[in-house]
Amino acid sequence: MTRPALALSALLALLATPALAGEAPCWFENGVVVVGAEVMGVPGDYILDTATAHTVLAESQAQAAGFAETALTGEVRLAGVALAGRPVAVSDLDLRTGALPTPIAGVIGADVLRPYVVDVSFAPCRVALRAPGAAPGFGAARRLPLRWVADRPVVAAAVADGPHALAGAFAPATGADTAIRLSDAHARAPGAAKPKELYPYGVLRPRLRALSFAGELFENLPAGLLQAEGPDLSGQIGAPLLARYRLRFDFPAGRLLLSPRTCCETRRP
Repeated sequence: MTRPALALSALLALLATPALAGEAPCWFENGVVVVGAEVMGVPGDYILDTATAHTVLAESQAQAAGFAETALTGEVRLAGVALAGRPVAVSDLDLRTGALPTPIAGVIGADVLRPYVVDVSFAPCRVALRAPGAAPGFGAARRLPLRWVADRPVVAAAVADGPHALAGAFAPATGADTAIRLSDAHARAPGAAKPKELYPYGVLRPRLRALSFAGELFENLPAGLLQAEGPDLSGQIGAPLLARYRLRFDFPAGRLLLSPRTCCETRRP
């Protein structure tokens, strides 16, 4: 499916028949998942990010819709599901969305997804939201305990740079464009000429020696830093690595299920 057709398909998904309610096409490019949604009555393409704590409407979209406030409350519609009375922040997203080939209306965050069982497939790209007990079988190869830190879902993982190792809580991030990022409370990049470029939306991607996640060892991964958002949050695992799997975020049951992708596309992060 081409991206021009996706916008129409995504809007049609919002009006889907009951048999199709709860699912929507998406697209995966430049390391992030993007899905058609509607926030505060503003339809468009939204980044779906399980590691963003709160749903955001882009400042430009909010102003065009006549909103002057930076903290809103209203309806969010995604994959055939409508949620009323949701808090929505208004923020400038130009840095986050500049590398994407289409205008981005905002970010669907973990606060909207938390009540649901959320399935994410990368090839073909598809997102499904279902009520607890209504999701079909998944056939997971891995089941990881999922808990919440700093309003984000996290799983256990461990990283190493050679002489040092860190085990902790990492947020699986469907909207993060780097395989692994570490909190700057735990990591640094000594000697970096432009330290700011190590952070999200920067251009530097130093290699991390190793990541242990879901029973697998990944080596020499593109990495970066995050500003510390809590002493118990060690970092995030981004979509370029998560795209190796089909994902089920069973938020109500507190678990992340992973199944290997069957598509012939490359799985290298």
